Amino acid sequence: MQEFLAESNAETITEVNAKKTKFAADAALELVNASTDLYVTRGKHVVHFKLKQDHPGDDEILKLILGPSGNLRAPTIRIGRNLVVGFNEELFRKIFDQQ
Repeated sequence: MQEFLAESNAETITEVNAKKTKFAADAALELVNASTDLYVTRGKHVVHFKLKQDHPGDDEILKLILGPSGNLRAPTIRIGRNLVVGFNEELFRKIFDQQ
């Protein structure tokens, strides 16, 4: 992730260490609700929600974005109004190109 961001010349505005700062359900949902698009990745599989049109509901979203510890999965990154949970280099390149 860090290598990709450096290569892309991305500017990090805020960085939070997930091992030190916990984002439980309420905080995670705040991030989602402040976004227009949610992308959740697991390996090469990507789930995309246009939140204004197809908001699946808080319980389903939490199942996708929280890890086994109940904390927001890492990495999580906001790119514009997009929230991306998990790392998929192809998806990141596509979103960065749109910005």
